[in-house]
Amino acid sequence: MIVALVDNGSIEAAAHHNLRAVADLIGRRVGCQVHAVSWRHSDRIAADALKGVAALTLAPWLTGQLAAGERQFIFIPFFISAQGAIGSALRRDLAQFQQSAVDFKFTFCDGLAARGAIAEIVAARIRETIATQGLTQPPVIVVDHGGPSPSSASLRDELTATIQAELKTEVGRVAAASMEGDDHPHNHPLFAAQLGALGFERGDVVIAPLFLSPGKHAGPDGDLARIARKACEQGNPRTNPRRCHFTDLIGSHPLAAEVLATSLRETLANLSAPS
Repeated sequence: MIVALVDNGSIEAAAHHNLRAVADLIGRRVGCQVHAVSWRHSDRIAADALKGVAALTLAPWLTGQLAAGERQFIFIPFFISAQGAIGSALRRDLAQFQQSAVDFKFTFCDGLAARGAIAEIVAARIRETIATQGLTQPPVIVVDHGGPSPSSASLRDELTATIQAELKTEVGRVAAASMEGDDHPHNHPLFAAQLGALGFERGDVVIAPLFLSPGKHAGPDGDLARIARKACEQGNPRTNPRRCHFTDLIGSHPLAAEVLATSLRETLANLSAPS
């Protein structure tokens, strides 16, 4: 049984470093090898930026495993929503691969959303930021990428409501937003617009990204940080100062690896149980 932790992929080395770190933690907890494999994109990262070991992407990695005689695979989804656009496309790719290659079987573990872990992790990240920055009841924006799938936006909204219920009076208003996707109404409000909304337009604002790893969008030099900097520059630093405080990301929280390890352990037990 070959196990792989699979993310969307990124051209940023930091994202693949995090994927490898989480795969290693899961493997050590469960006692098996967990390969770090990106669906796409990560093979464009220079090997020098990954300690000399090139990133694995799904199609060539799977081709190599099949050539070596492997026929059974478990995939651990490293996505916010395994039922969103990316997760659904990954499953279609695997199904098409089955038709064009030798016969093989694959199973997906439950991801973080299915296990109900994301809201708990984000709430913990918000608490960390409040404590580190010395904030008092700051407003919070929970922001996802935004995309064509309404299910991802529904998950974003559900998580936001759960996070607000968990934090109660520790925070002020909690709002959901998407980084992009203006042409899809379910993504509204967009992050830039929410930063200008009443209650968020001045003072300290905590930004909680629904992202697992740093990369093009999340992280200190990502698109979210750029949007926040632009919003802060638009305010008057003397009469209307605004300070955006980003939480750490979801995928690097210890609970993420712990929950995914439990999911893998249960999946292995179910597959090995007599029918």
